[in-house]
Amino acid sequence: MAKSTRRAQGTGCIYKKTVMRKGQPYTYWEAQVTVGTDPGTGRQIRKTYTGKTQKEVAQKMQAAATAVQEGDFFEPSKITLGAWFDLWFKDYCGDKKYLTVKQYKSMTDSHIRPALGAVKLSKLTPPQIQSFYNELQRTGRTVKEKDPKTGKISTRQEPLSAKTVKNIHGILSKALSTAVDVGYIKNNPAERVTLPRVEKTQIVPLSDQQVKALMAACTGHDFERVYKLILFTGLREGEALGLTWDCVDFDTGTLKITKQLQKRPERDGGYTFAPLKNDKARTITAAPFVMQLLREQYRAQTAQRLQAGEVWQGWQSAKERETGLVFTRDNGRNLDVTMVYKAYKKLAEQIGAPDSRVHDLRHTYAVLSLQNGDPIKTVQDNLGHATAAFTLDVYGHVSEKMKEDSAARMQAYIENLA
Repeated sequence: MAKSTRRAQGTGCIYKKTVMRKGQPYTYWEAQVTVGTDPGTGRQIRKTYTGKTQKEVAQKMQAAATAVQEGDFFEPSKITLGAWFDLWFKDYCGDKKYLTVKQYKSMTDSHIRPALGAVKLSKLTPPQIQSFYNELQRTGRTVKEKDPKTGKISTRQEPLSAKTVKNIHGILSKALSTAVDVGYIKNNPAERVTLPRVEKTQIVPLSDQQVKALMAACTGHDFERVYKLILFTGLREGEALGLTWDCVDFDTGTLKITKQLQKRPERDGGYTFAPLKNDKARTITAAPFVMQLLREQYRAQTAQRLQAGEVWQGWQSAKERETGLVFTRDNGRNLDVTMVYKAYKKLAEQIGAPDSRVHDLRHTYAVLSLQNGDPIKTVQDNLGHATAAFTLDVYGHVSEKMKEDSAARMQAYIENLA
């Protein structure tokens, strides 16, 4: 309870106050500044500043008055970070793709909310965020282990990778940048932190021997043509599974890549066509071998359709036949991504590449193209990368064969000088 209040001489609205705290008198200084007008009531909005000395409060008061005059005064928001994320996902993520938002929500719920969700948006500081990132690098990942003897499940904490920490930072920073834009906070505290150094993941394409082994191992396989199409065109898995017949031109030997097949939970519509990763359609001139594969697929699919009869889904009209999926099950439904992946992992084991993924077939295509002398711009266009610089960054590790070929060309040039 206030014991006494006294106005300082010649200082405007600065007061010296004494209150009782824990039975002892405590003296401090207080000032008030009008910072605006409430648009609803028309009343003045006043901001209170306190400090241990008259000079300290006067400085705060002067700074606030100057900010008001220059239009820079800012009233911090009382919303918590967790509540802001709810609002951000609801109102400000409409420009982002389905899987992007899904990943953002997953990482937010798993990492950001538990650590920082209760912190007021206006009180969030760079040191708090830095401490959060540092802790993620120590114990950010929970690993479950099952005892083979007792069957009991135990958990332990492991570090999150630098790449994952960087991804979490990207989500937090985007959300806070929007908060700045809409006036909830003045500055983005996530801009003033130090991120861990991300080691570039080493791409491991299939070797020539493994490519030969895969060609043999997948002959007659249910997904043979899917794997070979990706291997020799560099399509992403979703692009291959989402390829439709209207995008295959047998006359020109080209494939038009305009969409991808995306797996979503049933509540979100199940399998659906989604935009490409960078929203940029492209046309690929495929090798004659690839076009022959697709002719074989067309004949095989036609036979399946005739055998399935009324059970077949699609192809009931000319339009359905034109826009139907190239790769389907024996009833005309789309292939399941998980089945395609698991089947490939078994083949990868057989050819001595147990760590290989379906996506590594795309990497193999890129490396083979570069090794065979394709210009980087051509490889970029075929892969659907946004820029050639990105392609160079991903595949900048020049293979030993390319280095040897380069050395041989230089030697031939030197010899011709004589």
